[in-house]
Amino acid sequence: AIADHTKAIELNPKYADAYYNRGFAKRKLEDYRGAIIDYNKAIELNPNDAYAYYNRGTVKYNLQDYRGSIGDYNKAIELDTTYVDAYFNRGCAKNDLKNYRSAIADFSKTIELNPEFTKAYNNRGLAKYNLQDFSGAIVDFTKAIELNPKDSEAYYNRGIPKISLQDFRGAIADFNKAIEINPVYAKAY
Repeated sequence: AIADHTKAIELNPKYADAYYNRGFAKRKLEDYRGAIIDYNKAIELNPNDAYAYYNRGTVKYNLQDYRGSIGDYNKAIELDTTYVDAYFNRGCAKNDLKNYRSAIADFSKTIELNPEFTKAYNNRGLAKYNLQDFSGAIVDFTKAIELNPKDSEAYYNRGIPKISLQDFRGAIADFNKAIEINPVYAKAY
């Protein structure tokens, strides 16, 4: 794919999609620096491409440049206010920066746009847990479980705030369910 996109760029150096697609292929191969260079060129040629900003933000996130990724997700959202994955990933970056309230707002927007987005409930629950809103966290983990009853991580995550609320039996039940679903889930043991 990279060779074909490179040839397309040689034939038409102003072909923004070829830079974008080559950047995407480089990202898949974990050539993050190369991907950023291609996304930069795609954005230079087409500054209204929300996907290029989003994908560059994802590469920056993979490089742990959380502030840089937030800037790109902001631009993607500015260009497309219904870009669900941009809200979700921006929430993840904010969560990694320990900006939990703002992360919760992004996960809530993700859920508003896609009420079936299980990981958004899970991640919002984690942010609530970090703010010591244990009951709120349990509500979100429970919703994630309702949407995907085979989500061992959601059971495990729900067990943690139950410990904080001294619901030890409930925590053990959740850890057991996580192990039942995924017998190699070491944290649940």
